[in-house]
Amino acid sequence: MQVNIALKQVVDNSYDITIDTIKPVHFDTKVAIVTNPKVAGLHLAYLLSKVTAKELYIITVPDGEEYKNQDSINIILESLFNHKFNRKSMLIAFGGGVIGDMTGYAASIYQRGINFVQIPTTLLSQVDASVGGKTGMNNSYGKNLIGAFHQPKAVLIDPSFLRTLPSREFAAGVAEVVKMAVTFNKEFFSFLETADLTDSDVLGEAIKQAVQTKASVVAQDEKEQGIRAALNYGHTFGHVIENETKYKKYLHGEAVAIGMVMANDTAVKMGLMSSDEAQRVKKLLQKYSLPTSYTVLDADSFYETFFLDKKSSDASITFILPVGIGAVKITDACEKSLVISVLDKFGVN
Repeated sequence: MQVNIALKQVVDNSYDITIDTIKPVHFDTKVAIVTNPKVAGLHLAYLLSKVTAKELYIITVPDGEEYKNQDSINIILESLFNHKFNRKSMLIAFGGGVIGDMTGYAASIYQRGINFVQIPTTLLSQVDASVGGKTGMNNSYGKNLIGAFHQPKAVLIDPSFLRTLPSREFAAGVAEVVKMAVTFNKEFFSFLETADLTDSDVLGEAIKQAVQTKASVVAQDEKEQGIRAALNYGHTFGHVIENETKYKKYLHGEAVAIGMVMANDTAVKMGLMSSDEAQRVKKLLQKYSLPTSYTVLDADSFYETFFLDKKSSDASITFILPVGIGAVKITDACEKSLVISVLDKFGVN
């Protein structure tokens, strides 16, 4: 005996990404702005001059990747319960990628899902983390292993927030811009090689091109069943680096930069990328003082940690490898011996 549940409805999760000065907006519902002390101190007054609501609350969680955990999620949820938020209420993620991921995840699970808006304040979150609906948190096993796909209702990118961004944080965002150029847009990569991203107009163009690239990929593959996985270029190696260093030594974009170099070395060994192309990518990363080296203390241990990656299975590891500059290959056909040889290159001398 069978009973069929005919769930045929198609849900339209489309939304707009606005790159401009934030315009005044009023929400006729309860709204909570989720942020951290650093962002609040720099920019909250400005945001409050633009955003009003029927009831408006501020939720502050600790700053840093090491706080992207269940304790911080509980802080958000407890505040929502205390203020009697309902399914028509809304969250605003106001900060970098950590705030965006946690706010989106809290929104996805509170009363089985409420709306949220992304207002990213770092370059990394503006060009990458705020776009696409990936939400989540870290645990002792790895990064973003707990989460959900939950699209925001809107993304408001105001480049003026970047004026207060430390140079190291800015560079970490550049790494994600480079990632998208290497995997999907050769012309964009060439633009970045000569671009001066300290010029506001040039930076605005780079943000636009990066967002357009990611939006196009997400529109094709919302829940990462295929081509969207290519946006994890540099992340398979980078997440292991973050795990080994307990998320304290490197910013996310810095770990991704090293991960791209490792992925490029793997691609060169497999004949997918020339040494000259790999050197061009490395040179562009170094232009922004991003790290491109890492000491692998135990190649076998590093390799085993790959299996905690969400894209991997019990028997194989999925690698995202560039095919030259401007194209990408998703493969689980990398021999362990080849990957170990790449890791040995980064080993203790």
